[in-house]
Amino acid sequence: MLKPLLFTILLATSATQVKENLRLNEDNIPEIVKELTVEEKCELIVGGRAEMFKPKAYKKVKAPGAAGVINEIPRLGVPAVVLADGPAGVRIRPHRPGDDRTFYCTGFPIGSLISSTWNTETVEEAGRTMGSEAKEYGVDVLLTPGINIHRNPLCGRNFEYYSEDPLLSGKIAAAMINGIQSNGVGTSLKHYAANNQETNRLVNNSIVSERALREIYLKGFEIAVKESQPWTIMSSYNYINGEHASQSYRLLTEILRDEWGFEGVVVSDWGAGYDEAAQVRSGNDLLQPGYDYNYHNLLKAVQDGSLSMADLDRAVARILRLSLKTNRYKGYKYSEAPDLAANAQASRKIAEEGIILLKNRKEALPVATDDRIALFGVTSYDFIAGGTGSGDVHRPYVVDLKQGLANAGFTLDADVDVFYKEYMADEKMRCDRINGDNGWQIDRERAIEVTPVELIEKAADDSDCAIITFGRVFGEGKDRNYHYNYLLSEDEQRLLETVSKAFHKRGKKVSVILNIGGLVEMHSWRNLADAILLCWLPGQEGGNAVASVLSGKVNPSGHLPSTISKNYRDEPSAGNFPILYADKPFNYSFYRQLDGRVRNLIKNIDYTLYEEGIYVGYRYFNTFRKRAIAYPFGHGLSYTDFKFGKMQVEEAENGWNVKVRVTNTGKVAGKDVVQIYVKAPRKGLDKPERELKGFAKTPVLAPGESCEVEIFISKESLASYDESAGSWVTAKGRYTFIAARNSLDNSRRKRVRI
Repeated sequence: MLKPLLFTILLATSATQVKENLRLNEDNIPEIVKELTVEEKCELIVGGRAEMFKPKAYKKVKAPGAAGVINEIPRLGVPAVVLADGPAGVRIRPHRPGDDRTFYCTGFPIGSLISSTWNTETVEEAGRTMGSEAKEYGVDVLLTPGINIHRNPLCGRNFEYYSEDPLLSGKIAAAMINGIQSNGVGTSLKHYAANNQETNRLVNNSIVSERALREIYLKGFEIAVKESQPWTIMSSYNYINGEHASQSYRLLTEILRDEWGFEGVVVSDWGAGYDEAAQVRSGNDLLQPGYDYNYHNLLKAVQDGSLSMADLDRAVARILRLSLKTNRYKGYKYSEAPDLAANAQASRKIAEEGIILLKNRKEALPVATDDRIALFGVTSYDFIAGGTGSGDVHRPYVVDLKQGLANAGFTLDADVDVFYKEYMADEKMRCDRINGDNGWQIDRERAIEVTPVELIEKAADDSDCAIITFGRVFGEGKDRNYHYNYLLSEDEQRLLETVSKAFHKRGKKVSVILNIGGLVEMHSWRNLADAILLCWLPGQEGGNAVASVLSGKVNPSGHLPSTISKNYRDEPSAGNFPILYADKPFNYSFYRQLDGRVRNLIKNIDYTLYEEGIYVGYRYFNTFRKRAIAYPFGHGLSYTDFKFGKMQVEEAENGWNVKVRVTNTGKVAGKDVVQIYVKAPRKGLDKPERELKGFAKTPVLAPGESCEVEIFISKESLASYDESAGSWVTAKGRYTFIAARNSLDNSRRKRVRI
């Protein structure tokens, strides 16, 4: 009797020993899933809780201040996974309890500037730099890029996003993802999908046609997924046609995985959704930041059968595959000391390439370094590097325009400089008292614009030219105010008019710098300026980057990623977007209770009609309202001139190779962008006048130098989504290929029959 008993004990001991030695690897994910308890599975899916609510969960991992974490399971060798905000660089805390060191991160330009480069190689290089910094700080997944469409210029989060055009958005996003992920650091492509306003964002119902959804609001995601395979995709807060985005099986599984071939993890936006079981069933694998009630609701759903073990295990397996990719799993030793000096130069490089010269009357720019500059505008002395909220970065410094001009060797009007030095010191004290240290403050108080008339008149006598900077800062959680953010204020208008009158009376030039996160109205005042330079929010090296362009050391080559209309009322979505609500609570993005009910009560609050359909941005203006355009999509000037040679369109497998020779016919070196638009035949489904189907940026071309640009246009890209058929269709007939520098240009045209 003893021998069988002993044998049984030995078997049990052996089995226990095997389980104790079980460690996660690429070959045993099914075994790990089977070994995990139900409680452990729920812990993986729910995440490590928000740091502000449960800081103990973060003590065992690096990167304090990170946005989220996936719980570790030490007994099975499952590591924690750290997720950090990252649209403009890694967002972690610079200071830690008991540590005298400061952990700064590089402040990169905002998304709108990054896309303004129209250069996937430059963007990928910037991504590699961001990814390397995340790697050294122990961040496993960087929550970027955001590619929601610039549907309306008043969206408070447009600064994080790339463009009004899905092709440009998708291509730039793919480049950024490939760059970041080359470091073994994941990305989170967001916010999927139709998340185009901040007002009541948790429960706003985006009512959009299937065609517009497919062609405009999903297309950028599709391109990025197919060309880069981000490790994660973040589902959005909003509803789409009455269905919560983070609980949509059709969106998260049928389209994203089955149609596009996405292989990674879907993560919720922070605190999104109201039914944990429905989220997991639909393909939303990870709930962040994770709250205790999420865990208990998920566990209860498994116990009562409303969530199957198969659905739970599927999500867990995806999270485990994500864990295997991380540098933490591979045992990488984090230095916590990235090369911030080198990374700052990478930030400056992409800022310089994305700055857009909108206007340059009579060669007002560049400015000779021996010219004396009268520098006006409070923002010249308090440059805005980036937005607020999750798009912010704890950067080590910000170079303002005054500093940048001095570094570039310019001489500033001393009297103007002294005036602003004293004025800004007082204003800084006032603003600091109001703002405090809240980095998430949306309506951040800034210095009030001032017009010192006598000083301006004197400066017009003493200086060679004037530069005025206007700034706008905003962030996640609130849409922009039309009256006080989109339009110039009365104070700004007064300053511009006074400076322009004084300097023009003496035959001297006035340039305006726009240090802004989103587009502003320009048509009413642009004739007052000889030159307009759009530098967006250019990161911590912004002042140096702008000064390089002003001096001509860098020839501007940025192009608009969105159309600038003459009047906001001309925007196709103007009637279907929240403009101004006097009684709006401060944090109106969280206005309604999240309980799963769709309330189509208040237009643009509870629901938003996407009545413009596919006619977003230039698609609308080019087709119906060309005269309403102030500056067209794709517009951007240079200090030199370029000429397009004959365009060749050669049929290739599954598409066409378009070749255009570009020659620098001017006097200085520079880069140009070739944009290929396609005009479809007027049959079948209704189509815009033209659509962007490809683009490429030249290398730096010396005066007289040429290069041939080759751009592939796929047959698939010419298709439109037919709602009645539930499929993509391509009309037969003649298509016109257009090589252009902006959406209105017709430099070269060639017809192709399909």
